[in-house]
Amino acid sequence: MGFLKLCFANFEEWTSAFLVGLMIVCLIIQVFIRFIFGSALAWTEELSRYAFIWAVYVGAALCVKRRIHVRITAQFLKLDTRGRLFFLTVCDAIWIAFNIFIFINSVEVIRDGLEFPEVSPTLGIVKSWVEAIIPFSFALMSFRLLQQYYLHWKAGTMAELVNFEEMV
Repeated sequence: MGFLKLCFANFEEWTSAFLVGLMIVCLIIQVFIRFIFGSALAWTEELSRYAFIWAVYVGAALCVKRRIHVRITAQFLKLDTRGRLFFLTVCDAIWIAFNIFIFINSVEVIRDGLEFPEVSPTLGIVKSWVEAIIPFSFALMSFRLLQQYYLHWKAGTMAELVNFEEMV
C-alpha cells in the first residue's frame, strides 16, 4: 500500500519528468542521426511532439496540485480571510465547471476519433489515444483542486488557501 500512495502522491512529478526526458532523448537521437548520417528519423520527431503535448497537460495538473498555476489575486488582497475564501471557492467552482465541460466535449471528440481513426504517419498509432490526455488532465486538475479543499478542510487550515501574500 505504501508504494501505491507514493505513486499517487507523485504521479504528476514522475510522469512529467519521464515525458520531458523522453522528449529530450528523442531530440538528441534526432540531432545525432542528422549530424552523422545527414538524414532524419521521422518517428523521433513525432514521439517527441507527443511527449511534449502530454508533458504540458500533466504539467498543468502539477501546477494545480502545487497551487502554482497562474492566478490573479490582487482583487482579494483588500478582503478579509472569509471574503477571500468565499470568492476563491466561487472561482474554483467555475474552474471545475469549465473542466467538466472540456472533459465531456473532449471525450466526445475522442470517441468519434476512435470510431473513425486517424493514424499517425510514422508511429502508426491512432491519434485519439494521444489526444486522450486532454480529458484525463482536465479531470486530474479538478480532482487535485477538490483534493486540496478536502485536505485543508480536514486539517482545519482553510485559511492557508487564501494567504496569497505568503505564496509569493
